[in-house]
Amino acid sequence: MFGKRFYNELKELEEKLLTKKSFIIIPHYNPDGDAIGSALAFYLILKKLNKKVKVISPSEFPSFLDWLPESDKIKVIWNKSQIRKDIFSAAEVLIAVDFNEIKRLGDLSSEFEKSEAFKILIDHHPNPMQFTDLMISAPEYSSTAELVYDVFKNIGLHKFIDVDIATCIYAGIMTDTGSFNYNSSTPNTFRVVADLLEYGVNKDDAYDKTYNSFSVDRMRFMGHVMLNRMVVLPEYKSAYIHISAKDRRDFNEKFGDTENFVNIPLAVKGIRFTAIFIERDNFIKISFRSKGNFDVNKFASNHFNGGGHKNAAGGESFTSLQESVELFVKLLEQYKIELLYE
Repeated sequence: MFGKRFYNELKELEEKLLTKKSFIIIPHYNPDGDAIGSALAFYLILKKLNKKVKVISPSEFPSFLDWLPESDKIKVIWNKSQIRKDIFSAAEVLIAVDFNEIKRLGDLSSEFEKSEAFKILIDHHPNPMQFTDLMISAPEYSSTAELVYDVFKNIGLHKFIDVDIATCIYAGIMTDTGSFNYNSSTPNTFRVVADLLEYGVNKDDAYDKTYNSFSVDRMRFMGHVMLNRMVVLPEYKSAYIHISAKDRRDFNEKFGDTENFVNIPLAVKGIRFTAIFIERDNFIKISFRSKGNFDVNKFASNHFNGGGHKNAAGGESFTSLQESVELFVKLLEQYKIELLYE
């Protein structure tokens, strides 16, 4: 899929992976399945090359990813006090996966920026900022994990792929495409998945461990959200969910419990645009999803300090939960023709 596009970048990446001895891999803050799967795939491949390697996550990751091979080896930064000035000093190379701007590292941003290590970015989000020495950015990919597989293949590291590495890559693709419901319209995605199955990936087991391993509290939380916090706006073919801090406390929310809640309204006939607003400590976390040609990346970027992909994006608001929702509903009028007729 690369053709000649990344020839120089891939040669430089290959040289760094083969000649350097110490690496740290960093996913983005609040990492999802794609970020963790991609990071672990790199971790495992570098271990096979007898490299000194660590994965450092800027924050907790969802418990439904605990089953991934070597996930227990990830060093999680639980609070700012754990960030030492020498946190990256042992690494010759820093590999950033699945984010396109340095602020996505949260409190790790400053130390990443100051590090004298050679910095590499592997990512699939559009419009990346230049904050690394080497950048392999390919927005046409369904996920960073799919991109990681093709990177390994194009620099001759696919011979080291085993079932554990393939499983991490598969989990990244599966979660970032919503089990192949979005961001997965290119044949390459399915060619990669076919290759991964050849390595022995158990796709049914991966799905079950990821999507059928939630707590009773989380299931009741989801029921509450569907019954009391989902608002359907058929006049705009849109819907939204709003979750307060009290809702989160009432249902003992754990990190990752609200993952995929934004997709719930898309199961309603006729709905093609959804949003979820979650009241966090200092801001409102927002996610957007769409069907068809409605570009939520542009919507998030234009109105909610965010971005992502055409059919899946995120954003944030620093007003109240009510004000954030009211702005969203007001904005829908501007997009009515696009939502109803395109």
